[in-house]
Amino acid sequence: MNKTFGLLFYLKKSKVDAQGKSPIYLRITVDGKRTEISTKRTIEPERWSAEANKAIGRTEDVRELNAYLDSLTTKVYQSQRDLIQDNKPVTSETLKNKLLGVEDKERTLISIFETHNKQVEKLVGREFSAGTLERYKTVSKHLQDFIKLQYKVSDVSIKKIDHQFITDFEFYLKSVRNCGHNSTIKYIKNFKKIVRIALANGWIAKDPFLNYKVRLKEVERQFLSEEEIQDMLDKELHTPRLEQVRDIFIFCCFTGLAYSDVKKLNRDNLVFGIDGEKWIKTKRTKTDTRSNIPLLPTALDLIEKYKDHPEAVTRGVLLPVLSNQKSNAYLKEIADLCKINKNLTTHLARHTFATTVTLSNGVPMESVSKMLGHKSLKTTQHYAKILDRKVSDDMAILRQKFSNKPTMVSTKKLGT
Repeated sequence: MNKTFGLLFYLKKSKVDAQGKSPIYLRITVDGKRTEISTKRTIEPERWSAEANKAIGRTEDVRELNAYLDSLTTKVYQSQRDLIQDNKPVTSETLKNKLLGVEDKERTLISIFETHNKQVEKLVGREFSAGTLERYKTVSKHLQDFIKLQYKVSDVSIKKIDHQFITDFEFYLKSVRNCGHNSTIKYIKNFKKIVRIALANGWIAKDPFLNYKVRLKEVERQFLSEEEIQDMLDKELHTPRLEQVRDIFIFCCFTGLAYSDVKKLNRDNLVFGIDGEKWIKTKRTKTDTRSNIPLLPTALDLIEKYKDHPEAVTRGVLLPVLSNQKSNAYLKEIADLCKINKNLTTHLARHTFATTVTLSNGVPMESVSKMLGHKSLKTTQHYAKILDRKVSDDMAILRQKFSNKPTMVSTKKLGT
């Protein structure tokens, strides 16, 4: 890779000593990034030529100084050649360290990852969610286990990461850890961030992900039909806990809120919108994007139902939401009771809002995207693909109806 490279000797005129002399510094610039080194030499400003980049005069001390500066220039170029020969990154910082005889600290993958995770942990609740931190910790653990299995060591130099390492790690996740394709790719995406950090800091010379190309597989998102939603609403449930989980799930079906977002809702999120009706206004935990949702009657009824619930009052929230794990366990039981043959989870409610509640009823995709808090319309378009299947199912019913009726078109062939 070609790099822009420059050397410049200059005076720091702000640091004049008692004899009226200024220190001479060497500035190294690589690809626009600078670093400075003191030459440990000084000179009177009037005896320095900024244009010639050296001292001026014919005296012995000037000749000795210029010869010394020339030798420094030679050392910098030699350091550059040494770094290239050792397959090390050539940056202003690595050149400075080489010139000063400072050895680069060996950077290792897991140590970099752990430092990153500690920084993320301190920013949970501000820039990162607890779920994001958990994913990074999981990837770090998978990498540690992979390195122990593959290389019989606890960590490896970041410089050892290459295309082979990445593909071997992918295979490990799919075979040993039994991860699905999309989960594997998401883990590798988190791993890639650590590699980018190393690349940005000049700890590695080239990106090992350069020729690594994979895509997430299209996943068919499940959602409930209007009939299934009604079946859940009509079902008499035998315990208050089941009813509570069912109601929170239905609330999400009619608002599109993800589990983490509905759990943190409070009275301040319930406001009057531009139309004078009640809205939910919040920020998505996952993406930190604004989500403004006009409330439908079913959602309003559920807010009213739980406004005095002890759990909601004690925690100062709008609804008494159980843990995600417990909610999903109860939803499996509710699905069985309602004879719904789908993998009912808290997140399926969000898909149901996007498809059955909004897009299927003619709400424009741009409005749905805004309510869901999507950053890109492309994310919302996945739900439109799901609706093609619904159109197909509806037309199949219609086709069946017509197949039972006499044909409306003459069967007589043209030209006869």
